[in-house]
Amino acid sequence: MGNNRMFATVTLVVIFVYFVANTISLAVVTRSEWGANPSKLVECTNGSAPHVLIHHSYIPAHCNNTDDCKRAMRSMQNFHQNERGWNDIGYNFAIGGDGQIYEGRGFSVIGAHAPKYNVKSVGICLIGDWSDELPPSHMIENVHRLIEFGVSTGKIQENYTLLGHRQVRNTQCPGDKLFKEISTWKHFEALPRVFTDDNV
Repeated sequence: MGNNRMFATVTLVVIFVYFVANTISLAVVTRSEWGANPSKLVECTNGSAPHVLIHHSYIPAHCNNTDDCKRAMRSMQNFHQNERGWNDIGYNFAIGGDGQIYEGRGFSVIGAHAPKYNVKSVGICLIGDWSDELPPSHMIENVHRLIEFGVSTGKIQENYTLLGHRQVRNTQCPGDKLFKEISTWKHFEALPRVFTDDNV
């Protein structure tokens, strides 16, 4: 009788751990899956990122299917590496209109998306031009899921600040409509701290 009770207790613990593990799972299209070129240099960060920066690609345009989104990722990487001379695609992640999250440099790797913030942030790009219209709801949901995953795995600080690219750089990115949207999000910081170091 006692053994039966012990077995039931152990079973409940195993089921509980299984569901907790599932709450932090995240499907991401990897670099190899979208056909990324090798990075010229990988520089890693220490600890969790205190900031999340939101971007739009402007060009390439919004992609509605996986083939087009993979093509957009390759286009951005080629432009960043060949035209701008960066080590890799600038963003840590990108969000496609096909309902998927794309790995750029990934977590814990220094990006090239916002000078003076690169070593302190995760840069997320929503593929498309979001100046005059909002991204589809599933793209916005994927941004939230990605951030929540980053927080739950210690890649992003729990008390992170959310910023639009235009707040730290002279640019229209991430577009008027998207910027207005993110300004309503919980961790949005209206007056970001200005850093004086030159890390890019």
